[in-house]
Amino acid sequence: MASALVVDDDPTVGDVVGAYLARAGFDVHRAADGVTALDLAARMAPDVVVLDLMLPGMDGLEVCRRLRRDQPQVPVVMLTALGGETDRIEGLELGADDYVTKPFSPRELVLRVQAVVRRASGQSAERPDDRTASLPPRITDGDLVLDRLAHVVTRAGSPLALTTREFALLDWFLRHPGTVYRRDELIRDVWGWEFGDQSTVTVHVRRVREKVEDEPSTPRRLVTVFGVGYRWDPTPPDAP
Repeated sequence: MASALVVDDDPTVGDVVGAYLARAGFDVHRAADGVTALDLAARMAPDVVVLDLMLPGMDGLEVCRRLRRDQPQVPVVMLTALGGETDRIEGLELGADDYVTKPFSPRELVLRVQAVVRRASGQSAERPDDRTASLPPRITDGDLVLDRLAHVVTRAGSPLALTTREFALLDWFLRHPGTVYRRDELIRDVWGWEFGDQSTVTVHVRRVREKVEDEPSTPRRLVTVFGVGYRWDPTPPDAP
């Protein structure tokens, strides 16, 4: 049974989120503040953290920052206030895998949580017409090696600290080199959403570049095709 840590100081929201996740089969744990949340996360190693942005004392952004430092592989779904675009983007910059704005549909939240847990466990969230069974378990591009079974990426032999979404995005581009994808296409194919805030893609592309490019400001691998989207340019076989 997958475990979920729900962090929200509003008991009503916590009760509703916890009840829906429990109904979906999660072992739910609760915390009402950031310090308690970090202590619980360290002791229980949850499969997912549902994290409210507005918390007493230590806010959700700081909790997310510390989770990413100490447990980079744990998916984080952030709850944000409607219209809080700046905070939402900052949360994504800190490594949140997904966000849901308040007020939200509890059923939608459960679907988002299930999606990031599937990604983190290496299960595919892609559409049934994708032939995922025939995909190679390992993909090599220059000094990058992505191991889908182990859910690990190394660069020049050193492991990269990637969030669930960053791994999924890099995996997608490595499997589709030389093809330009619009942000709405990536929202659909990588995130599994039919619609969504496309700034989510922009932030995750930036974060992936910071980890796979020598000079993220002038990328050579994950490049921008202005006015269209993004493309992965594979490393030439004879490159040093």
